[in-house]
Amino acid sequence: MARRGLELVVARAVAGGVRWVVLREKDLPRAERAALAADLRAILVDVGGTLIVAGPDPLDGDAVHLPAAGPYPPPTHALVGRSCHDHTELDRITTEHYATVSPVYPTRTKPGYGPPLGPSGLQKLVETRPVPVLALGGVETPEQVTACVQAGATGVAVLGALMRAQDPCAVAATLTSAYAEAVTPEHLQARAEAPRSPRRGLRPTVPTQGSSLTALSGHGRPQPQTATRNGPPHPPTATKEER
Repeated sequence: MARRGLELVVARAVAGGVRWVVLREKDLPRAERAALAADLRAILVDVGGTLIVAGPDPLDGDAVHLPAAGPYPPPTHALVGRSCHDHTELDRITTEHYATVSPVYPTRTKPGYGPPLGPSGLQKLVETRPVPVLALGGVETPEQVTACVQAGATGVAVLGALMRAQDPCAVAATLTSAYAEAVTPEHLQARAEAPRSPRRGLRPTVPTQGSSLTALSGHGRPQPQTATRNGPPHPPTATKEER
């Protein structure tokens, strides 16, 4: 989906405020994928950003984002996220640090998961969240970012709006500004006081103010909802797309 080379798009998005990047590109051989991961980490290092790798293999890093279908139990990396789409999948979260919930809005990259949740559906899932939630799927406008934050999302994950943009830096800056404006002190206080399951929250490296924007990159396919899931009950973005 990227209009230019993936490294260039990510660099421009990072310049605009993105601090987490989720790398998919699951069809690449491991050596090529690991080399791409190293290039993206080099882009993120100067801003204290984080590269998260989709799948259980962190590609020489320490952050992964897992599909809803597994593996269970999750690996014990420094940062572990999980894709979720409903209450059942959120209930399987155990030691993950965050979850993405999707699709919030209509999107071409999540065709296998039924109708979009909308802000109200997102809020219902966030209210029972065992961990902080990033809203994912079709988030492209400042108004959508604001609605996701107001629904209780800790942050948003964006794919198409950044990958397709003529100027990823400008798009990232616009969406990041919308997030910063939506996360008012009153909002943060209400979120802190809201009841939640006694699970751990986001690690200190996760932004809670200012930029909480995750860019998703890569080539992948949705995990079927009928896939067998084993392990203990019950986090992007983050997110599944082509370069």
